Amino acid sequence: MKSAVVLLPGLNRDRDMIAALTKVSGSPPVTVWQTDTEIPDVDLIVIPGGFSYGDYLRCGAIAARMPVMRAVAEKARQGVMVMGVCNGFQILLEAGLLPGALMRNTSLKFVCREVKLEVANANTPFTRAYRPGQVIRCPVAHHDGNYFADAETLARIEGQGQVVFRYAEGTNPNGSINDIAGIIDARGNVLGLMPHPENLIEAAHGGVDGRGMFESALGIAA
Repeated sequence: MKSAVVLLPGLNRDRDMIAALTKVSGSPPVTVWQTDTEIPDVDLIVIPGGFSYGDYLRCGAIAARMPVMRAVAEKARQGVMVMGVCNGFQILLEAGLLPGALMRNTSLKFVCREVKLEVANANTPFTRAYRPGQVIRCPVAHHDGNYFADAETLARIEGQGQVVFRYAEGTNPNGSINDIAGIIDARGNVLGLMPHPENLIEAAHGGVDGRGMFESALGIAA
């Protein structure tokens, strides 16, 4: 399967994401720039993490309005899988491709450490490599990862199985409501999560717990 990585000014996890996709799939992803209005024919589009330009206003607010995001939205409507990690998650929320919002961590501090994630929904294109309820390790690095949604939205995404990952075993690093670490859209092809699975995909990283997300999305997992 073919993949693409969106490049935006300020993002600093693009190389990590490109390396992870190359390692798992065996071929490098194509890259698309913020001003691109078209995205090649691919099966997976990834928006990596970092700090995109304009985050001082609101994380992802400016990046979500770049021309490339209109192309991402169109591909998502066509059923192409889209994955946003950390700042990529913030951008997907700002672009309206996922419900809810990400606020400042309750500690008001940047958090960079490993957490544990529970696979809340293993029946998605991004999680088929995992078991329901499986707990995996994954690093986080963010300042605005506190997921919030109003009561109606929260009830809907919980009821429809759109919560894909939760912080487990008391490792919630940001105060996210219901320990939510990652969600999927109602259609099931757009995933956003705060943790960085690309940084735990091989033994050199100290583990491979994040690899399953890429194997699932790239069709490598059964």
